[in-house]
Amino acid sequence: MKINRRTFNTKLAAGLIGAGLLPSSVLAFDSINRNQKKLGIALVGLGNYSKYQLAPALLNTEYCYLAGIVTGTPSKEQEWMGKYNIPKKNVYNYENFDNIANNKAIDIVYVVLPNSMHADFCIRSAKAGKHVICEKPMAVSVTECDAIIDACKKADVKLSVGYRMQSDPYTNEIKSLVKEQTFGNVQYVSSDAGYYSGGNPDQWRLNKKLSGGGALVNMGVYGIQSNIYGTGLNPISVSAQEFSTRPEYFKETDETITAQMQFPNGVVGNLFTSHNANANRLFVSFRRGWAELYPSNSYGPLAGRTSEGKTIEFPYKPQYQQTFQMDDFANHILKGSTNFAPGDMGKRDMIIVEAIYKSIKEGGKTIPLDLGDMGIVKV
Repeated sequence: MKINRRTFNTKLAAGLIGAGLLPSSVLAFDSINRNQKKLGIALVGLGNYSKYQLAPALLNTEYCYLAGIVTGTPSKEQEWMGKYNIPKKNVYNYENFDNIANNKAIDIVYVVLPNSMHADFCIRSAKAGKHVICEKPMAVSVTECDAIIDACKKADVKLSVGYRMQSDPYTNEIKSLVKEQTFGNVQYVSSDAGYYSGGNPDQWRLNKKLSGGGALVNMGVYGIQSNIYGTGLNPISVSAQEFSTRPEYFKETDETITAQMQFPNGVVGNLFTSHNANANRLFVSFRRGWAELYPSNSYGPLAGRTSEGKTIEFPYKPQYQQTFQMDDFANHILKGSTNFAPGDMGKRDMIIVEAIYKSIKEGGKTIPLDLGDMGIVKV
């Protein structure tokens, strides 16, 4: 089992060194970085994802920390200030947000708002001179993705998409099996990503003006990503079908979508995404075996196995994937390391999303894609 250094924090690395599993140079590397500035992150939007995932994850990050918040709910200000020791000067609302440009304590803005608001606040963050993490999907259209990318380039700030799975060690083990052809060439890939939505019919994800779509833009991007790193390539065409069994609940947004993705090496990938069924699996079939992650896209811990009868596992206590994700981006800013979820990756996935919707509209027609290596991160 290959253990990727970037997926471990300092304490873990020290423990593994003591056990003889990692070289002492890893600890030396981390000691150097501890002397560097920790980057301050401001969360824009304090919904469930910020509250239960991002904020707790930032308690364990090595290279960044929770420095500020942006919320439209005054009652949340005192709660978060007290819980995370955030000074009043680092608290903003949506009206005075642009003043964040004058706050040197905040280096990165993480936009965690409804999808239709991503472009506006990412662009404003870039204009304020702040590095940007945009939660997935990057935007509600390819045009908006371009606007975000252009704004960040113009302001000379770094941009990342909130693809936490790109920093997860289980995901990276699948990438390694594919890249090194451990079981030969990939012949088939299948990804499932969905959950049952039976609660609040007024949630913003069911409002197309706010979400830009349904299951596909929410969970489907996990499936798109899984099929891509399960083959190591971008698709060259896609066809798709939509199903609805609860139209009274999913009035504006897609409930369930299946898609077929063809890759340049002849591999076919199947994708299933839904807001009406629990689904959480990646299966990769190779010439001489297979590998599976199940679950493959939840908050963890993940689990995996291969056709050799071996489990895919790592000798550490599970941590928030977002801890790895945000530390990776902070290291990218501080040291110029790899950006594992760059803006063109988010744009690529939105190109595929738009092609899937187009295929559905045209009765399942195959839609060609010309993506080249767009969004493929070489490590």
